[in-house]
Amino acid sequence: MNTWLSMLAAVAPVASGWTAHTLWLRRRLNVARRDPLTGLRTREAFTRRATALLRNPRAVVVLADVDRFKQINDTFGHAAGDALLKATAARLAHHVGGSGVAGRLGGDEFAAVLIDDHGTAADLLAVLHGVLARPIDGQDPAVHTTVSLGWVRAADFPGEDLSALLRRADEAMYAAKQARAGARRAGLGRLFATVTGRRAGRAGARADAPVVGVAA
Repeated sequence: MNTWLSMLAAVAPVASGWTAHTLWLRRRLNVARRDPLTGLRTREAFTRRATALLRNPRAVVVLADVDRFKQINDTFGHAAGDALLKATAARLAHHVGGSGVAGRLGGDEFAAVLIDDHGTAADLLAVLHGVLARPIDGQDPAVHTTVSLGWVRAADFPGEDLSALLRRADEAMYAAKQARAGARRAGLGRLFATVTGRRAGRAGARADAPVVGVAA
């Protein structure tokens, strides 16, 4: 009995050390998967979770881009721009809920995958557009903007991966931004081919051609 107690006493500190180390590694990994400014998932972490969610036929892919963000940064300073990004991220994450996922792809661009259980994605995103346009508490009232949204139902394009669906959502978002329409759903037309390796709809990524395959 004494021998077993002695062995347990010797092993306990080692086990405790490994437990603490494991918890530390998990915390570090979680931090690495989160955008330091907004707390949303990074592009890599978002991609991992979003890809899993696309197995659900009710999945909807959303791309969001803050309108006039550079102008706001230049006029009111980076602190105002950061506050806008953090508010946008928090509102997006809250609206997506626990069944979906939201991430910051970079700059003022965000993406989300939500599960449309009731077939009301258009209404949900119209509400989200209004929520994202609300003034930020404590912010200068002059710092006001909207967020353009593009979205696509994964079930409309069976076999397409997350990258292709994001491109479709991106084209719809670009059309919404041009038309100041708030939110647009991607239609069933073809995607524009990218140039310079960038997704369609981003600066330097599209030829001079009208947007096609986009439905309101």
